[in-house]
Amino acid sequence: MLARTAETAGEVPIGAVLVKNGEILGEGHNQPISTHDPTAHAEIVALRAAGARLGNYRLVDTTLYVTLEPCAMCMGAILHARVGRLVFGAADPRRGAAISALRLNEAEFMNHRVELLEGVLAEECSQLLRDFFRNRR
Repeated sequence: MLARTAETAGEVPIGAVLVKNGEILGEGHNQPISTHDPTAHAEIVALRAAGARLGNYRLVDTTLYVTLEPCAMCMGAILHARVGRLVFGAADPRRGAAISALRLNEAEFMNHRVELLEGVLAEECSQLLRDFFRNRR
């Protein structure tokens, strides 16, 4: 599990996989601490890997699976990449930019909309994150 890989490295346990027609195009886990890169969120890492693999930043007709509702940076990248569907486990009431704190998918200035499916394995994803932060305190 990619989220566990991040956790083992001391990163927030979030993983992301981008799929098209059943084929994994890119995957990633959180790594901003280890890479000293504030943009190295799981979603961005997965999008970069898929873009490099396809030779195109437009990732049309893909599905991105992620542990936690994306932040504003990641949601913006998802929309700019034209990902077709976003599936995430846990909502992020304080920083989520898909359905919670922001709804970038509904922003008038965006020229793309992504299909959203929230709450897939929500309890497992939420528990993973709760346990991680409890252990860090």
